[in-house]
Amino acid sequence: REREREGAERERERDTHRVIPEGQRHTEQYQRETNRAIPEGDGEQAISGAAMSSSSTFSLGVFSLLLLLQVWGGEGSPRCTGFAQDTYLFQVESLAPGQVVGRVHFNCSDQKGLEFHTNDPHFHVQSDGKVLVGRYVSSTNQISFTITALSETKDTWKTAISILINGEKVKDSTGSTPDVPVIMWPSRFYRSGLSRWKREWVIPVTKHPENDIGDFPKPVVQIKSNQAKIYYVITGPGADEPPIGIFTINKKDGFIYLHKPLDREQQDKYRLLAHAYDENGQEVEDAVDVLIEVIDMNDNKPQFTVPTFYGTVVEGATPGTAVMNLTATDADAKDNLNSMIGYSIQDQEPKLPLPRMFTISSKTGLISVLQGGLDREKYDKYTLVVQAADMKGEGLSTRATAIITIVDRNDNAPQFVTTSVTVNVPENEVDYDVSRHPITDADKSYTPAWKANFSIIFGNERQQFTVETDLDNNGVLKLIKPLDFEKSSRHVVTIEVRNQIPFTDTPSLSSATVTINVIDANEAPIFTPETKTATQPENLPIGSTVITCKAKDPDSAQNQIVRYRMGSDPAQWFEIEMETGIVKLISSMDRESQFVNDNIYTATVLAYDDGNPPATGTGTIRVDLEDINDNPPIATSLLNRVCNQNGLPVNVTILDKDIPPNTFPYAVALVHGAEKNWTIESTGRDDVKLLRLKREIDPNIYEVSLRVTDGGTPQMSQVTGLRVEVCDCENGACKERIVAAAFGIPGILAILGAILALLILVLLLLLFIKRRRSVKKEPLLPEEDIRDNVYHYDEEGGGEEDQDYDLSQLHRGLDARPEVVRNDVAPVLMAPQYRPRPANPDEIGTFIDENLKTADNDPTAPPYDSLLVFDYEGGGSEAESLSSVNSSNNSDMDQEYDHLNDWGPRFRKLAEMYGHGEE
Repeated sequence: REREREGAERERERDTHRVIPEGQRHTEQYQRETNRAIPEGDGEQAISGAAMSSSSTFSLGVFSLLLLLQVWGGEGSPRCTGFAQDTYLFQVESLAPGQVVGRVHFNCSDQKGLEFHTNDPHFHVQSDGKVLVGRYVSSTNQISFTITALSETKDTWKTAISILINGEKVKDSTGSTPDVPVIMWPSRFYRSGLSRWKREWVIPVTKHPENDIGDFPKPVVQIKSNQAKIYYVITGPGADEPPIGIFTINKKDGFIYLHKPLDREQQDKYRLLAHAYDENGQEVEDAVDVLIEVIDMNDNKPQFTVPTFYGTVVEGATPGTAVMNLTATDADAKDNLNSMIGYSIQDQEPKLPLPRMFTISSKTGLISVLQGGLDREKYDKYTLVVQAADMKGEGLSTRATAIITIVDRNDNAPQFVTTSVTVNVPENEVDYDVSRHPITDADKSYTPAWKANFSIIFGNERQQFTVETDLDNNGVLKLIKPLDFEKSSRHVVTIEVRNQIPFTDTPSLSSATVTINVIDANEAPIFTPETKTATQPENLPIGSTVITCKAKDPDSAQNQIVRYRMGSDPAQWFEIEMETGIVKLISSMDRESQFVNDNIYTATVLAYDDGNPPATGTGTIRVDLEDINDNPPIATSLLNRVCNQNGLPVNVTILDKDIPPNTFPYAVALVHGAEKNWTIESTGRDDVKLLRLKREIDPNIYEVSLRVTDGGTPQMSQVTGLRVEVCDCENGACKERIVAAAFGIPGILAILGAILALLILVLLLLLFIKRRRSVKKEPLLPEEDIRDNVYHYDEEGGGEEDQDYDLSQLHRGLDARPEVVRNDVAPVLMAPQYRPRPANPDEIGTFIDENLKTADNDPTAPPYDSLLVFDYEGGGSEAESLSSVNSSNNSDMDQEYDHLNDWGPRFRKLAEMYGHGEE
């Protein structure tokens, strides 16, 4: 018995703590906890309970009640028995416009004329009994309304509908708050008896609709444990992690509350961890996942990717031709009616030729042609107002604009404005505009379907005409070859016009006929042939006939006289007889003239008529001149320098203006005594000889005479003096050149250096003289303050008798004169920077000038023996007189200072100042 009680307890515990799945209700637990009646159900959607205990007979009775209770609602009809049930219970996760929530069954042999009506405008019933959501329903957990069936005979039947949303339990008659899903921890006995309990214990997802505007806080789920004296805690995003404060838990009963509306587009699910703690803060249960999934509501309108779409379609497009694709997006959940977009066209402008020229695919947004008759020449653009609505086109909507441009095609042939033209054209004109032909074309301007191409289809057998298209799309007929009045005085030309691209249809082509009347003009005489050639010797006697030229006047009907004159004659050799056209020689011709090219001399003659105005034609004469031996050959050489010892020969080149056979072979001979020292050798070429020195001669420049005779008839010869330099050579080059080459740049630099050194010496000498003759400077003291100037020297004379005087008396004046400084020693100053000697000799002068200026301003430069200034030693001086300088009343002139010259260079200045020698 004890084992049976334990087994029954485990069975009840398993049923009690099992999580209630979506769409089901645990019948026994629901009855035990709420003590309410079991809700009604329909045959369409049975409410299945959790697994019932074998010992629970009460559950079977409750389940039997769900399949009963069918009440007749309304007055009957012989053919209709009414609704199959008088109450229907539908369970859904959420409600959205267009959603089918269930189906009611109506028993009637003939439902013709039967209508269904609801007392809730949010819902409507189709003829097959499907109940649909008609418009958006605010968030709620349970909805009830009535459906009424109305026949043609005005018979009515009614049934009651209840809709439970998101696992909601049916409210009882008192309207108390429905329960929420409960998550129970398994008992410890069950966990200890089954090792795989975690894998069998599946935690369901708790779902809650977004945008719930109900009273907050609102319970969404409850967690329970069989442990006594515990409290509950939840952690995770939405609780103690961002976003904080969305969910809280009642520590005592484990109810998890929602504190604000949820937004699925921001976060579609929340994963919380539920914990159970005892009074000592010890966790008594393993943490359990609480997954709350946000049910999508249709709260986002579709959005087009751009506000305006642009597309094109060719005119005349057939129905079904694709034009453009429109795209819209919806932020609601995918694969859901809330995000299933349906497209539609709401308006079209213009509404011609038909109000619906285009259609759009409700699923893909592809706009295509619906009706034929698109004509760009009438309507070149259509503007469509398109709508994108979710719920497959029945829900929230937004609009955009689609602009469709009709593209032109070549469905209109160009037409000539004037189809017949008569013009007058003078003969002999070239590149002449004969006529201009404007056209019209209904196609779009400046497109290939509008631009014209013209062609001549008749009257151009001689290829004298061409037709072009100007910038205004007009045809221009032009002359490319001159017309001849004498051959044809009238021409008829036919022009046809097409477009640059082929026609889409086969229209009739337009053509224009041009009648051209040729106006006769005075034409120039024509030489036949235009160029005439004659061969003459270059020594043709003056007055001889060179050639005869004849020209004919093409204007035969005018009977004009033709005369001649010379045109171009660069050498002035010819004249022409005016009446006959005979060309005669008036000056000697020369084949070697600069005006002759390849033995040909070219001149022109003119023939002119006596028309008004006269016309002139030009003919060309070419005279091929035969060469006569009239130019003697000459000898020349590029390099005329020969070494005295074993020198190389000189190449001598023979030049002759004549041409064979009046040139080689040449005979070269030394004349005028040149044969004594020189010899001529052959090279194997007719125009090159070798001139070689036979013996040593004095180095000098010589003129070697050579006589050169050609092989023409008669022979021509000439003596040429060839200047040749003979020099003594070393290593194959003249010695003078070797010296010059050896001297080169180093020698030039040495000379420049010597010159610069000499200049430096001259500058120093001038500076020394300038210092000796410098003007005496003003004294440091005024003239009326007579003082002695004493020079200080390092050496002192011996034998002085009066050396025991007090020299400190001499410094009294200097102590009182701080502005006077000693200059007899080098001051302790930083020496200035002197410029180093330049490498370029040309800068020596600048180098000297700059360093001289630096030395003049250098306080550290010697000498240091400058004057020292002392106070006056006159009357009243404590120092009295100095016997060493014989302080007497005698003047300096009475003293003898010549002996100072013998004291050395240090006393030379005193000797010059006080001595009697001349400076």
